Amino acid sequence: MKVGKCFHRKILNPCSLEAHNYQVDPYIGCEHFCRYCYALNKAETDWEKEILIHENFIKRLTEAISSLDPQDIYMGMNSDPYQPSERTFKQTRKALDVFAKRGFSVSLLTKSGLVTRDIDLFAKMPKSSVGVSLAFQKEQTRHLFEKNAPSNKERIEALKRLKGAGIKTYTLICPVMPFVTNVESLIELVAPYSDKIWIYKLEMESTEAQNWQNVESILNQNFPELTEKYRKIAFSGDYPYWRRLRQRLEEIQSKKYLNLRIEL
Repeated sequence: MKVGKCFHRKILNPCSLEAHNYQVDPYIGCEHFCRYCYALNKAETDWEKEILIHENFIKRLTEAISSLDPQDIYMGMNSDPYQPSERTFKQTRKALDVFAKRGFSVSLLTKSGLVTRDIDLFAKMPKSSVGVSLAFQKEQTRHLFEKNAPSNKERIEALKRLKGAGIKTYTLICPVMPFVTNVESLIELVAPYSDKIWIYKLEMESTEAQNWQNVESILNQNFPELTEKYRKIAFSGDYPYWRRLRQRLEEIQSKKYLNLRIEL
C-alpha cells in the first residue's frame, strides 16, 4: 500500500451526527475498501493501492482545537482510524493523546481489533465511546463486500475487551443489506458487549455512484436474483422491506429491553 501526503484538506471538519460539532479523519482513504462505502464516491486515490495522511497532522490538529472548548470529537466518518497503516504511522493514537491532554473526548468507529491498543488513552477520556461496525453474519458473504476488513470475530472480541476495560461501547449494524444481513442474529452477537446498538439501512445516492456500481457488480455475480430488488430498495427510504424490518426490531427492543437506535 502506497501512503502519500495530503496538504490541502482541513484537519477538523463539521460533523452532521447527533451531539457532535466536529469530526477528524486521521487518514484520507481506507485500506479496508468496503465496496458499499459512501466515501468511495469522493475518493481521491484508488484505495486498493494508495491512501493519504495529513502533512504536519498533529501540529495542525492542535492548532485547530486550540480555540474550542473541550467536547466530544467524532472519528471514523470517512475512513477507519485503525486501518493497517495505523500500526506504522500511529496518526490515530497521536490524535487521541492530543485530545486526552486537552480534556476532549471522542466517539470512535472502527472495524479493527487494533483499537484495543489504545484502551489506556480512552480510559483517560471518561466521556468517550468506542464502537465497531458490522453488516454480515457469514464470513463468506462479508468477504464479498469487504474482503480487506477484519473478521467479525476480531471486531466482537475488541468490543468485549473494551467493555471489560470500562469503556463505553456501541455497535453500528450498517449497512443492512436487504435479504442478506440477518439483523436479529447480529444483535444477539453484540448485545452483551454493546451499551447501544445503531441500525442503519443501505442507502445509495444514485445509480452512477461508485459504491452502487460496486454493490451492483457483486450482486450480479453472487446474488443475481436480488439485483432488481436492490435497485428499488436502495433508492427508496419508504420501501415496504424497511417498514417490516423496523416493526420486527421494535418488537425485539420491547421484549428484550435493548438500547437500539433503529434508523430505518
